[in-house]
Amino acid sequence: MSQQLLHDFIIEKHIKAALEEDIGFGDITTDCLYTDNDTMTAYLNTREDGILCGIQVFEKVFSILSGDVRVTRHANDGDEIKKGQRLATVTGPARAILTGERSALNYVQRMSGIATETNKYQKAIAPYSAKITDTRKNTPCFRYFEKYAVKAGGGRMHRFNLSDCVMVKDNHIRHAGSITKAVELIKQNISHAHKIEIECETIDEVKEALNCGCDIIMLDNMPVDKMRECVKLIDKRAIVEASGNVKLDTVNEIASTGVDVISTSAIVANAPVLDLGLDI
Repeated sequence: MSQQLLHDFIIEKHIKAALEEDIGFGDITTDCLYTDNDTMTAYLNTREDGILCGIQVFEKVFSILSGDVRVTRHANDGDEIKKGQRLATVTGPARAILTGERSALNYVQRMSGIATETNKYQKAIAPYSAKITDTRKNTPCFRYFEKYAVKAGGGRMHRFNLSDCVMVKDNHIRHAGSITKAVELIKQNISHAHKIEIECETIDEVKEALNCGCDIIMLDNMPVDKMRECVKLIDKRAIVEASGNVKLDTVNEIASTGVDVISTSAIVANAPVLDLGLDI
């Protein structure tokens, strides 16, 4: 997949902070056992099936530690990988490779785990046209990598942060007094470029949201039969998003209602790391 979202100047800053945390004042074990002249070759292998994500970040860890480390990729982000497959070959100074090993693996294992989990959900809703998307339930300061991993797994990214899109939720509606009043106040202040999404729990709320001319209607924790009714009512006048209690064993039925987007925190928050290893 395209890596246009992973700009070097952003990931480099994050990786340097991670390395500073992990290395501290030096890798005292490696530094005692290896000299500057020692070199090695190591292989990034997968120990289970999944979707690869984060190979660029994996490579960047080593290049920050030494310009002499070379990473040859044998697979790319978004590729389906199989247990036992070789994903990359790492050659160069032993000190740099061993010192960066854990940090490099932490990135690629976590990102591949999210991509793999997202892919499971996206495949589970075939043959429907809905797209799986994430939420803002992310790891603090790791959102950039997690959202990229969702994309690598075949899903779509929801708003990146609070400034991307208006999302009117129950607390906002209670404060404003109604959906209509909340939208009126918001439209007086936002840019013409911002979309407005309304979280709805009832059919009456959906009707009110439609009358306000919103762009996206979220059907929050609705039973499937009510979702079908709402999709028919909305009739493509707004993007329809389903959210709440989305699980791998329920997502296909939700997709069958005709919604456009299904958002779930599970693809990030509940994703296990993919078992990858750097073998000497």
